[in-house]
Amino acid sequence: MKFSQILDKRAIIADLTASDKKGAIDELSGAVSTTTSASAKDIAAVLMEREQLGSTGIGGGIAIPHGKLASVKSIRIGFGLSKKGVQYDSLDNKPVHLFFLLLTPENSAGEHLKVLAQISKLLKMDQFKKKLLAADCTDAIYDIIIEQDEDF
Repeated sequence: MKFSQILDKRAIIADLTASDKKGAIDELSGAVSTTTSASAKDIAAVLMEREQLGSTGIGGGIAIPHGKLASVKSIRIGFGLSKKGVQYDSLDNKPVHLFFLLLTPENSAGEHLKVLAQISKLLKMDQFKKKLLAADCTDAIYDIIIEQDEDF
């Protein structure tokens, strides 16, 4: 599987307007819902439920909200960029600028973990993060992510 198989340009937000966690999750859920059969409301609910277990704001300006839904038939990812930063209860208490949303079918624990690991690996690459932070439109963000398109 490659990012090009699970990322749709409609699920990319080049300029998130939200200023808090709930707003960011609602905004990202709306974008991802255009690429799957799940509703934005259901996606946001499962992501917020996951946040109750612990913040997916991993520090360094990054959050990876993720969840599983029975109504989702295939793995989907979304991306959001916030130039001003979002208060997200991150592990380092700093604002989040880069969001990767991961949504998987309920019975896909192995694939879910593989994609999470791949996203985490990418986000350890400083040049990749710098390019994303400097991107100014959906097409640029999509191209930056797809440049790193490897099988996982």
